[in-house]
Amino acid sequence: MSYLHGAERRELLAKELSGKRLGLITNPSGVSQELYATVDYLYDNFKLTALFSAEHGVRGDAQAGEKVDTYIDAKTSLPVYSMYGKQKISLSEALDSIDCLVYDIQDVGLRFYTYIYTLAEAMTAAAAKGIPVVVLDRYDPLGLTRVEGTLLDDSFSSGVGKFSLPSRYGLTVGEFARYVNAEYSMGCDLRVIPCADLSREDNAFSLALPWVLPSPNLPTVESTVCYVGTVLFEGTNLSEGRGTTKPFELIGAPWLRADELVSHFNSKGIEGAILRSAYFTPTFSKHAGELCRGFQIHITDRERFDPFSLGLYLVEYIRNTHPEFSFRGESTLTGEAKDQKLFIDLLLGTDEFRKGALCAEQLIAKHSKKVAEFKKNSEKYWLYS
Repeated sequence: MSYLHGAERRELLAKELSGKRLGLITNPSGVSQELYATVDYLYDNFKLTALFSAEHGVRGDAQAGEKVDTYIDAKTSLPVYSMYGKQKISLSEALDSIDCLVYDIQDVGLRFYTYIYTLAEAMTAAAAKGIPVVVLDRYDPLGLTRVEGTLLDDSFSSGVGKFSLPSRYGLTVGEFARYVNAEYSMGCDLRVIPCADLSREDNAFSLALPWVLPSPNLPTVESTVCYVGTVLFEGTNLSEGRGTTKPFELIGAPWLRADELVSHFNSKGIEGAILRSAYFTPTFSKHAGELCRGFQIHITDRERFDPFSLGLYLVEYIRNTHPEFSFRGESTLTGEAKDQKLFIDLLLGTDEFRKGALCAEQLIAKHSKKVAEFKKNSEKYWLYS
């Protein structure tokens, strides 16, 4: 048998879903290898009665952070209930009209990628109603062998991190659901339709599947790999490349001395990557309409490249060498307010780095043991070897 997404295992779908009123949480990444949308397949072959939208919307028409309203889907005429932003519906009420809740969204295995929290919220609500949740599992574009980064301290729980997970946690979305259901005692009647013929070494490069953007600012596999570390620039006053064709690969600001930075890092040697000076003008988000001096990350060896460490070291270098640098929200902090959590703290799951208690090297070293312990504990929830 060759690789199949959970959504492509038609016999298992029929066994779990036939005769039930279905609700579906999905987005444009929920497609088969032939690009047949799961929403259309379920609508054509089962009793699909409602759609639920995570960040970016069912059809992918909302940018990061934009509110998603409840509306009627133009193609199926089904109601779409928002699970993101100020227009979030009462899940308890919406679940009254269904017998089973299905989840099919491509994940990327990173703690700050918000779809998993939509799933966790749905699992909690479904458990209270006694409704089963069926997760249609998918591969991780980054692969499942590496677990890295910092482990979230529970006091830094937020919309970009609600569980004590490493930055990159090395689980498929189905394995993640099994993990949080057990470790956080959710009591959800969880069923996972696993992928066929998937190994932990498989990734977007080895499987060579059609790339459908899992969210608007991850247009390529390379941007997704870089995102592991360059997401940290979302917590700074530099552009992380949103509003360009290379988000998370391009980093910069009008004031950045990019040539110095590129020379510094390339002379030291970056395992698996090289930096190139680049100019760009974002069309939206930070520094929109301004010429930014920056750099692009070019991956030369995917196996050796450590994107999290590089992202953290880049932030540290710019912070130490550029007086114009600041963390988002830092300029508004005064007095006791300096103890509040900033976005960089939420992304890292700790404020030790921002407050200077630990440098980048020390932060990585401190969390490496915790990350290793997480990996060992999570093995019991694996579906693939």
